[in-house]
Amino acid sequence: MTNQNDQQPKTPNPLLTLVAHMMTPGVVQIPGDVSVTEAASLLEQEHMPCLLVKDTDTHFGLMTPADIVKKVVAQGLHPDEIEVRAIMSRPVQFIEYDCLADDASAMMMSSGSPILIVTKQEQPVGVLTARDLILSPKRCHTRVPATISVLDEDAPGAQHQAIIVQLSHVGAMVQSPTLLLPGTTVLVSFSLPELPAPLTITGTILDDSETAGLGKRTASTTPSVDIKFTDLSPEDQARIKAWVLKNSPKATDLS
Repeated sequence: MTNQNDQQPKTPNPLLTLVAHMMTPGVVQIPGDVSVTEAASLLEQEHMPCLLVKDTDTHFGLMTPADIVKKVVAQGLHPDEIEVRAIMSRPVQFIEYDCLADDASAMMMSSGSPILIVTKQEQPVGVLTARDLILSPKRCHTRVPATISVLDEDAPGAQHQAIIVQLSHVGAMVQSPTLLLPGTTVLVSFSLPELPAPLTITGTILDDSETAGLGKRTASTTPSVDIKFTDLSPEDQARIKAWVLKNSPKATDLS
């Protein structure tokens, strides 16, 4: 692992939208010998767009509801008697979490796959679909005061003042004069204009190469870090989505 002190600080580009900003966190992975019936129940239970099928150490596939309909139901087959390896879609397209959302769109177009498995250091961490890219708003640029409370054992209860400069329903970029280390679990508390109730959301500080040198301070800028929301209720997600859509550049002339 590269020592952070050996890296040159980078200035954050607030116009960049990364895969991590738009993905659905979490990946449900199953072996290839699971029955289609069991896999279908798991899809419904986990509310995921797909399952990652790991048939062998190097042989992967995806199982989606469309695979079940086209390859089992439409063929008159019995799902109890079919293993997912027989109907999974291949090849699987993987993309790193810190790639640009535009790169994900280009990969989908070139491969013809509407689903990408998001990885971090080659480990699956999320799912990105074409629907995410189309319907999820890009981060809204704002300046909302926030309080960040550290939940990790090294500094339990420590609170820091920050400014949210980008916001979406899956995460935020914040400027903070206090060093916030990657991997730290935090509570982010803030209020959005026009919304009556404040928000308190659990998140994790991302290890993100596009984020101000991982919190390093420069003489002229306040360091920024990315926070991925990890425990957001459907109600709060809907509230943030609606607010971001209303205040996004589509509705505001930023030129």
